[in-house]
Amino acid sequence: MAYDLVERRVFVTDLEIGMYVSRLDCDWSDTPFPLQGVPIASREDIEALRRFCKYVFVDLHRRVTPAHVSAAVPVRAATPRPALNTRLVTRHSYTDTASFDDEMPRAREAFDTVASFAERIVEDLQAGRAIDQGAVENAVRPMVESVLRSGDAFFWMQSLRKRDSYTYQHAVGCSTLAAAFGRHMGFTGDAIVSLAAGGLLMDVGKSQLPEEMLERGGPLNDAEWELARQHVNEGVAILDHSGVVDMEVRDMVLTHHERYDGSGYPHGLAGTAIPLAGRMAAIIDTYHAMSTPRPYRPAVSQHLAIRQIYSGRDREFQGELVEQFQACLGVYPTGSLVELNTGEVAIVMVQNQARRLQPRVAILTRTDKNHLDEFMIVDLMRQTDGVRREILRTLAAGSYGIEPREYFLS
Repeated sequence: MAYDLVERRVFVTDLEIGMYVSRLDCDWSDTPFPLQGVPIASREDIEALRRFCKYVFVDLHRRVTPAHVSAAVPVRAATPRPALNTRLVTRHSYTDTASFDDEMPRAREAFDTVASFAERIVEDLQAGRAIDQGAVENAVRPMVESVLRSGDAFFWMQSLRKRDSYTYQHAVGCSTLAAAFGRHMGFTGDAIVSLAAGGLLMDVGKSQLPEEMLERGGPLNDAEWELARQHVNEGVAILDHSGVVDMEVRDMVLTHHERYDGSGYPHGLAGTAIPLAGRMAAIIDTYHAMSTPRPYRPAVSQHLAIRQIYSGRDREFQGELVEQFQACLGVYPTGSLVELNTGEVAIVMVQNQARRLQPRVAILTRTDKNHLDEFMIVDLMRQTDGVRREILRTLAAGSYGIEPREYFLS
């Protein structure tokens, strides 16, 4: 019977035995594969495709029958490959439907909702109360909707409204990054909500660890480090107790400390044995931790955090996902503190998609680094005051004693 071709874009590293590849990301004539398509009957087929392609298109109506996959290399029971979650390979194309200025009031309200909920989760767990999965989704959904309407407004609001506790900052920051990453990857709206919920709950197990250990201004000893690693299992136990069954949430909590080369914990999974949501979570978690001040070390700039993660591609982190994350945030992520060639210090407000090196910025200081009484907004792509400004370098949060909240929040 005839059928309409239904395809999904899939990274080659996420291919499963039994799939049927109908299209490549390159010309068929540049590869040894037949024009009619490639049935994935073995690991060797996947490796052959990986030499030529980063991603392919899978025909959802065609499957390789079991009789044709007998040559497949068996997977050890100790490290089972997760089933492919089709919600995380569906491609959507998102464009901003609201301007930065129009979205700001909704972004502010959405931030207050999710930040307040993040605080309540910790309080509930410390009081022995379970997590309500429906309440988590209700808290993150307005944030996801804001991120889908405008790629910059919510990030801007988050950069100004960080809470004092690193725990709350990290939960909300990872949730926001997960939503933005999911939008960039083109996942479905429901999948992005799940990713955002997973980001919010990723370190929920730390609520069961001694607070004085987490807030200490120095390195942990071996025994304390081993205890800290238990936050992953504690987090999964909390999800089990609360009846949270969402696949992406569980994957992110369980595997955000696994590493692509197998060097992570708790199970030492490697490659695509780590679920896609977990591979994304590892990048998100590391980036936010590096670019946020901690009791025992200062933050690095967001730009430097991305560069350091990029240097770990195809080792700690999947290379293709690192490249996508970098493209998602831009060269100078929204909220980044930067120094201009004039000596002025500014904060990045809005990305210019056509010219990533020339975002809209808010200038906070004079050329001598003395603070302005009122900030000045300049679009580096459309400068009209006769001064040619460009970004010279990025700065770590708090450089020159600058606190952006003093300018933008009452």
